[in-house]
Amino acid sequence: MPLVLAAVAPVLLLVASNIFMTFAWYGHLKVEHRPLWLLILVSWGIAFFEYCLAVPANRIGRMTYSPAELKTMQEVITLMVFAVFSATYLGERITWNQGIGFALIALGALFVFKGPL
Repeated sequence: MPLVLAAVAPVLLLVASNIFMTFAWYGHLKVEHRPLWLLILVSWGIAFFEYCLAVPANRIGRMTYSPAELKTMQEVITLMVFAVFSATYLGERITWNQGIGFALIALGALFVFKGPL
């Protein structure tokens, strides 16, 4: 696999997998009229597709990134996907304290990718 593809594919796969996972974990919050057991089953079904994307993302990503970098990348992508999901699907507004907290997490990610000091 070309090096550029090995560097970009994990990011794209992790974005897609996080979209599925965010819907699996939080999408049911707008569906209050269904029984919890049904929502759990539907969430597990959605999460299956998340795993179908996340596992290859990490397998391919291992050719370019360390496991710590892959996990850090996944967490930052999760926050970005969640922020968009929360604002668009759930209709929640992003507050300053959330934005600052997310920015501090992203700053922490920078240290992981910077390498040993």
